[in-house]
Amino acid sequence: MSGVVYVAYLLAAVFFILSLKGLSSHETAKAGNYYGMAGMAIAIIATIADPSVTRYWLLIPAIAIGAYVGVQKARAVEMTEMPQLIALLHSFVGLAAVLISWAGYLDPKAITLSGAAQTIHLVEIYLGIFIGAVTLTGSLIAWGKLNGNISGKPLTLPFRHGLNAIALLICAAMLYYFIQHPHAGVSTFFLVLMTVIALAIGLHLVAAIGGADMPVVVSMLNSYSGWAAAATGFMLGNDLLIVVGALVGSSGAILSYIMCKGMNRSFISVIMGGFGTDSTSTSTSSEIEGTAIEVFAPEVADELDSAKSVIIVPGFGMAVAHAQQAVKELTEQLQSRGCKVRFGIHPVAGRLPGHMNVLLAEANVPYDIVLEMDEINDDFTSTDVVMVIGANDTVNPDAMEKPDSPIAGMPVLKVWEANTVIVLKRSLASGYAGVENPLFFRDNTRMLFGDAKESLQQILKEM
Repeated sequence: MSGVVYVAYLLAAVFFILSLKGLSSHETAKAGNYYGMAGMAIAIIATIADPSVTRYWLLIPAIAIGAYVGVQKARAVEMTEMPQLIALLHSFVGLAAVLISWAGYLDPKAITLSGAAQTIHLVEIYLGIFIGAVTLTGSLIAWGKLNGNISGKPLTLPFRHGLNAIALLICAAMLYYFIQHPHAGVSTFFLVLMTVIALAIGLHLVAAIGGADMPVVVSMLNSYSGWAAAATGFMLGNDLLIVVGALVGSSGAILSYIMCKGMNRSFISVIMGGFGTDSTSTSTSSEIEGTAIEVFAPEVADELDSAKSVIIVPGFGMAVAHAQQAVKELTEQLQSRGCKVRFGIHPVAGRLPGHMNVLLAEANVPYDIVLEMDEINDDFTSTDVVMVIGANDTVNPDAMEKPDSPIAGMPVLKVWEANTVIVLKRSLASGYAGVENPLFFRDNTRMLFGDAKESLQQILKEM
């Protein structure tokens, strides 16, 4: 590798590190995105300029087609579809790792290696294919669940954990034989068999995870894609790919840990699945005592008009209704009347880590009034009105009050401690975890049924 290319790779790596640092807060997120874009541009140009790259007649059309597809998709995608898009992009990384690793195995130059160099190369190929295949099918299943093509209910096959363990043991045994007998006919067959098994593991692993855990799954697959890229980087001898893969893999793992902590679950319990049921469930209040009290826009407007402090708790329903701009207008209306308005954000609100923060930022809601759960949870007792817009599981009191609930122990926003709770929802249906919410039937809760955006616009008109 020439010195210029090496320096360019080093500069790109610095930009990627600055990008991750920038994405750690609202105020610097835009700069973080720019750093990432600059780093990727430098990486692509440096790779093209590498002396070992010669087949530009293949490379340039591929870059042009990929750039066109990426730009068109970025322009067309709705913010509500962002989780599905990210899961789909993870599958591309997995597919690339599988194809590149197979190409490395079939490369005639690989046969000339011997000793430790050959062993290391074969391990890199094997791991690249294995991690990439798991990422590929796992990401496609996650995309299907998030997009509604596949039920959010976990697939619970008999002896499913044992099946995963047996599959892993078989792959480990084949790795040993693969290293001992490189490029033999049986070794090639084992590599094909391992690819098929890894694809099945990824499919089964994510299919067995309930819909309520999908935000954690997305960050977990992000980590997998990073490690797949790192393994590919080792195989290709590309230092930048190793660094980028390690950055993505480790940051995804850290984010997964943070998400699990926000749900009071261990990473292993998420991987084992079984939490959450079909998000399309139409559960009713048959097991909950009390009656939901329905209100209409004029009554909500009167309630807000007399409030001195309001906390807004957004959820996936706000994203589906594209109601973030109406939320911003309501915030400004309340603030103009001297009301103290803040937002309470749960770590797993929406279908993606930071989903609500992105939507509010899109509507230019000031960052200083958007608070995380730990920052605002003690303030509900002194709040006049809490508006829950499309949230469900993240405000379910059963998580704290019902030990036998499927979501028992999960940290939630204690909205019910406010004087009045106004919930904007289409119906009384359960959330993504498939657990009924007794909040809807409490004496201080009022239900405003309908599309969140339309309901907020009616409230603004009344105010």
